[in-house]
Amino acid sequence: MYFILVLIEVYIATVGFAVLINVSPRALNLSGLVGTAGYVSYLGYQALISDNYVAENLVGAFTIGIVGMLAARYKKMPVIVFNIPALVPLVPGGQAYQVMKYIALRQPHVAFSYVMQVVMIAGALAMGFLLAELFIQAGDVVHRWFSTWRATSYRRK
Repeated sequence: MYFILVLIEVYIATVGFAVLINVSPRALNLSGLVGTAGYVSYLGYQALISDNYVAENLVGAFTIGIVGMLAARYKKMPVIVFNIPALVPLVPGGQAYQVMKYIALRQPHVAFSYVMQVVMIAGALAMGFLLAELFIQAGDVVHRWFSTWRATSYRRK
């Protein structure tokens, strides 16, 4: 029951941010589903494989990149319409808050550890999107090559 409640909250947060940044109404539902898919993969990696926050965010961003690209092709809209709202559940806001708190409390050594977490998570998110884009592009190249090969190999003479 808790898991379903978390998924509903992630969906609402993603759609709410999409409304806030003025995403087209015909893309709201899919952007919420893309964000939910990314968070499900994040939680799945956390529960089944490892409790490594960098790898969790990498897997979540990779999933958002792949599902966002598929949603963009389905709706014939830019990918950014789906990816930016879907990132909201993975953004390291808690760690960024801790950085500001420990800077205000004059504990820079603790703040630095949180800064490093924020930087590593941001890098993992960027790397996840990069890997998703490479994966999609490689799939397109293979698809084009295979369709060309199939069309030329079965020609009647």
